Amino acid sequence: MGFSALEVGAAGPVGELVLARPERLNALSATTLRELRDAARWFDARPEVRVVVVRGRGRSFCAGADLREPPVAEARPESGLSWSERREIGQLGHRMATAVEEMRAITVASVHGHVIGGGLVLMLACDLRVAAADARFRIPEVELGIPLAWGGIPRLVREIGPSRTRDLVMTGRPFDAAEALALGVVNRVAEPDQLADATRDLVDALLERPEVPLAITKEHVAAVARSIAGATAFADGDALLASVFDPESLEAARRYLGARGLRDRDDR
Repeated sequence: MGFSALEVGAAGPVGELVLARPERLNALSATTLRELRDAARWFDARPEVRVVVVRGRGRSFCAGADLREPPVAEARPESGLSWSERREIGQLGHRMATAVEEMRAITVASVHGHVIGGGLVLMLACDLRVAAADARFRIPEVELGIPLAWGGIPRLVREIGPSRTRDLVMTGRPFDAAEALALGVVNRVAEPDQLADATRDLVDALLERPEVPLAITKEHVAAVARSIAGATAFADGDALLASVFDPESLEAARRYLGARGLRDRDDR
């Protein structure tokens, strides 16, 4: 299977899924979302792969949805697509995160630099997360005039609770790796030059454990987590489509881009 936005491979029991658009800070386009979904299926077809590391190439893990090529741009009302076709585009992020979360292998996110919006949702879809001390997290969707979609709300509520979820999503305030660790958003923090080693140590620890109880634990925790916050993301793509083309939302997005000079550069 060929991938244009990812680097996907495996060596024995360890797989790697690398976001490979460093010139865009690994921002998530519709193509990237589809490839992440397909990559999860690629690994699922390889039972010898027990652990998959998810990371980003370049200066950042992931700067969120691509603001120059928004994943929902294909679903514009004037696109001529049917509602069913537009709805499926709106659900791309949800389908991606669900595919990653439900991968048979244990997934370990290894993050650094920017971890923004949809990039944070991708990280939360992984079973375990190691962050570099220089990682910076933010959920700017509300400021952009849209709700946090892609299953981000139920995943955050499961991990950190309703009150902290409201704080991070409603205010969109940035937070660092130390706070992410304290909140429970990540499991471990390492110095930037030790991130790869810390990730490998965690992978090695997982590979030392017997495979069957590890797999059962992954499924058991996921089942309990769903019972806590429910599987409430089934229609958040609909909510996203309902808001993203609204005039107020479009104006909010223009203000966000203008305030950060993002129309002409890639920094987030």
